[in-house]
Amino acid sequence: MSWPMVKLGELVTIKGGGTPSKKIEDYWNGSIPWASVKDLKENEISKTQDAITELGVSNSATNIIPAGTILTATRMALGKFAINTVDMAINQDLKALFINDEEKVDRDFLIRFLESKAQYIDSEGKGATVKGITLDFLKSLEIPLPPLDEQKRIAAILDKADAIRRKRQQAINLADDFLRGVFLDMFGDPVTNPKGFPIGTIRDFVETANYGSSGKASETEGEYPMLRMGNITYEGGWDFTNLKYIDLNEKDKPKYLTQKGDLLFNRTNSKELVGKTAVFEEDNPMAIAGYLIRVRTNELGNNYYLSGYLNSAHGKKTLVGMCKSIVGMANINAQELQNIKILLPPIELQNEFQNIVKATKHKLKTFDKSNELLNDNFNSLSQKAFAGEL
Repeated sequence: MSWPMVKLGELVTIKGGGTPSKKIEDYWNGSIPWASVKDLKENEISKTQDAITELGVSNSATNIIPAGTILTATRMALGKFAINTVDMAINQDLKALFINDEEKVDRDFLIRFLESKAQYIDSEGKGATVKGITLDFLKSLEIPLPPLDEQKRIAAILDKADAIRRKRQQAINLADDFLRGVFLDMFGDPVTNPKGFPIGTIRDFVETANYGSSGKASETEGEYPMLRMGNITYEGGWDFTNLKYIDLNEKDKPKYLTQKGDLLFNRTNSKELVGKTAVFEEDNPMAIAGYLIRVRTNELGNNYYLSGYLNSAHGKKTLVGMCKSIVGMANINAQELQNIKILLPPIELQNEFQNIVKATKHKLKTFDKSNELLNDNFNSLSQKAFAGEL
């Protein structure tokens, strides 16, 4: 079935955002949700990690976006789209898409089509460290436009299929919440230290902290997959899509290859995303890029405990407060990472936390496999829908 193709720029008006000055306290911690790429995780955004004041809105380039608007990223989280369920402000890396004529295009149909182009959008991102797309590129995306009733029918079918996918993802999210709760129960609030643990620094636990390779990776060729900043999720997990590859000589392998149990820390990124941390749990080694730090602990420390702290609310706040911005990017080097203050619980308790984390993640593997199958089926269904084959 052949439908007319219309450019996105003809269907929507695009509005951007901005960031109030971080130096002025009166702009922050207000009642207005303020979204950035780190909030672009689900199909819907109902709350944000940061909030600003009316003064912050009036003294910055941000805009208040009414609930029910399509939001997307033009930097970092390329190809991700969501609907905001409450009025909120947005930063400069997000764009709001306002439909010009709702009698011509259905919002849910439009966002489902844009989601189906996620991989293409991400592949077109440009930038040496953080990839971005231009507004002209976004506006040039071509949208198939069947009659409005057909758009709504397609959107309804895809919504039902996506609801099944999201139930699986909710189980994974609940497991993350459970582990954060276990961390607080075992070690206490890092601020008040109710259990009275000694206080030291991450350095007390570290045997080695090495930077990754600055070598150029290939899209298709190389002995080892290369982990980059985008492969670590904000929540402390892994996303092995969009890997690149590299060859390493024998001398460089000990410096740049991971082994099971290594802690990887994203030292350079946007201020919102710098400090992403995860424990490498794969059996086969991978190489690490230069914007990552590989940490191996001594006999006093456990990387699962370090990851639990750095991914906690207090850990995230500490990382945001200490990073330095250089030409739009934020950085925390290996020495600064090791200087972070941390509670020093006994290794036996840290090891117990590791066992709980690994047992929980082992149970989640069945969900991961099921989720992967559901994603493949959903993507196949989407391709048929937008080709007029449903």
